[in-house]
Amino acid sequence: MDTRKRQTKSATAAASPAGFTLPVPYRFFFLLIEPIATLVGAYFAHFDQTKYLELSHAASAPSPIPLGTSIAMSQLANLYLAFALSEALILRSTSDLRVWKAVLFCLLVADLGHLYTVRVLGPQIYWSVSEWNAIDWGNIGFVYVGASMRIAFLTGIGFGAQGRKSRKTA
Repeated sequence: MDTRKRQTKSATAAASPAGFTLPVPYRFFFLLIEPIATLVGAYFAHFDQTKYLELSHAASAPSPIPLGTSIAMSQLANLYLAFALSEALILRSTSDLRVWKAVLFCLLVADLGHLYTVRVLGPQIYWSVSEWNAIDWGNIGFVYVGASMRIAFLTGIGFGAQGRKSRKTA
């Protein structure tokens, strides 16, 4: 077998190891939907800071935005960018279930932290869906979906017998 065929065969084996087939809903959400949604958050945190702050809490949104707040908002945007790229690129680059679980566990911890940050708006913020604005849908609703997807993945939901097996070995 020539070198090119061996490299192709090796790359194919690495891309789809025996026993780990990623269900389509996870692939769609973790590799496409969530990174794109996170990039939207990064865009607003950096390029439309006034809107971002007004939607976060209109009563305390400063105008004009102080330089320190603007810097912190751009740093938040940078973190969103790092989050989106890490999820999209790391998960695309491996089919190692342990890496997927490690990355998604870290993101689940981040989800919980993200939800914790809005606690100062009162407990109703977590369930008063009819009162949510666009940023609440991102900061709460979308985070609920992401956390739920991560919990489902980490517990093996949707993997059939393969998921039960991987829970025992992971």
